[in-house]
Amino acid sequence: MSAKALRLVGWILTGLIAVFLLGLSASSKLVPRDGRAEMFEKSGFDLATMEKIAYVEITITVLFLIPQTAFLAAVLLTGYLGGAVCTHVRTHEPFFIPLVLGVLVWIALGLRQPSVFKAALGK
Repeated sequence: MSAKALRLVGWILTGLIAVFLLGLSASSKLVPRDGRAEMFEKSGFDLATMEKIAYVEITITVLFLIPQTAFLAAVLLTGYLGGAVCTHVRTHEPFFIPLVLGVLVWIALGLRQPSVFKAALGK
């Protein structure tokens, strides 16, 4: 595959990640619906805390979309998603989605910015 095609795949993957984080994850923390408070309490968080977490998630995701701040955002998303894995493990829920998403963040960034892969491989 050409470098241009790889960058395009990276941007498509980035867009899918952003849709998931903004459209599903962050919005579920902000949009009122039945059972939301109970679900958050099961995770150990109240509504106010989850709203703050949603704003952090939105901010980091927007930073991931900006090429100049994408590397920092990938580091921050790794930490954020690590917290999500921890929460899911603690509540005995499946944790593979935030784990896979964290890996995909770095794959998407590496495809968008090949220097990330080169630095990781020591080249």
